[in-house]
Amino acid sequence: FEDIHLFTKPNNPLSLFIAAYPTKYRRTCYIIVNLQKIKVMPATIDILINNTADTDLKNIAQKVKDQQRITDAECLTLFERGSLAFTGALANFIRERLHGNKTYFNRNFHIEPTNVCVFSCKFCSYSRLYANKEEGWELSIDQMLDIVRKYDGKPITEVHIVGGVHPKMNMAYFIELMQKIKAHRPDLHVKAFTAVELDYMFRKAKLTTAEGMKQLHEAGLDSLPGGGAEIFAPEIRKQICEDKVDADGWLSIHEEAHKLGMHSNATMLYGHIEKYEHRIDHMRRLRELQDKTKGINPFISLKFRNMDNNMSNVAESTTTEDMRLYAISRIYLDNFPHLKAYWPMLGRQNAQLSLSFGVNDIDGTIDDSTKIYSMAGSEEQTPAMSTQELVTLIKQVKRQPIERDTLYKEIKDYSAVDFSSAESLAQLK
Repeated sequence: FEDIHLFTKPNNPLSLFIAAYPTKYRRTCYIIVNLQKIKVMPATIDILINNTADTDLKNIAQKVKDQQRITDAECLTLFERGSLAFTGALANFIRERLHGNKTYFNRNFHIEPTNVCVFSCKFCSYSRLYANKEEGWELSIDQMLDIVRKYDGKPITEVHIVGGVHPKMNMAYFIELMQKIKAHRPDLHVKAFTAVELDYMFRKAKLTTAEGMKQLHEAGLDSLPGGGAEIFAPEIRKQICEDKVDADGWLSIHEEAHKLGMHSNATMLYGHIEKYEHRIDHMRRLRELQDKTKGINPFISLKFRNMDNNMSNVAESTTTEDMRLYAISRIYLDNFPHLKAYWPMLGRQNAQLSLSFGVNDIDGTIDDSTKIYSMAGSEEQTPAMSTQELVTLIKQVKRQPIERDTLYKEIKDYSAVDFSSAESLAQLK
């Protein structure tokens, strides 16, 4: 098969995908990964249905083919008995039914106002307690505006603002920041503040969630990131992040944003002390919110990293388990339009690999503007990719690179762009 050398290089994580398939399915594996432009997926799912001895798994595959929702019990069956090959094929079938080969990215940058935080999450390698604030950083409004101005004249569409929960960075502070960003660049989409940050701001300002969201939205807040969700189960939350907003609070904040016409992301922190049942409970509550509001765009699984935090004794999940989770979440979250892999967390090759396990978005250019995962030991210690690098990454695994805005409006199809052309390169600047 053409391009098979891409998947058998030493130490290439893509080889894990082939190795995980039983020998009799390896031909199917190559078709899924390398020859995706050939319309073989219906045949692939029929092969799975007809050749799966496990009745429960066979029924799940039939449901996927028929576009029927799977239950919590069936999701648990996938976690317990669904192989990487089986779950990956089902997830890829869904991904291609929804998006074909389209793989989205955007041009964005991050601002992290501070890593000083009043909370002490055990899994966090990023924050510094307020009592030790001299170990962290605190940016002024002018410093953050300087970061925004650095992108003047560049085709950036989004600024992503998240950080620690600093007691002196309150509602008034961030309202002023957003107003000044919008005054300088009105068309820049401001995606900002996790539910953890928002909950603290609202409580300190003595505002209801509805009042606080309305004020921030009027000041320039366009959408919410998905951070702070971690794992919703209270028994896990009590052990890893007891002192911050709970599941009901997180869900309420996102619901209020949706009522105002804003969209949001949703996340789940996995691979630490949670069990399959906790993952399913978390995804069920997100699926129920999405049924109600339809306001969530992508779901993002965030891999726990164990460097320099209070959970360093907990082993990280394997690449195989990472990909199984992407696949199973794509199968379970049937009302979510997009599944995103955050490439600075996974690394570039694993982000490529995820595109065969249900993922259709790998985030953006980022421009080395976030430290959250690099400080926790991720492969990408200086996370930045040019548009050309992102497009190449996507094309290498035979997918169709599409630049999008934050709300998934398509900006440009890069399928036919030749980066050796001076005219094409000029368009990127």
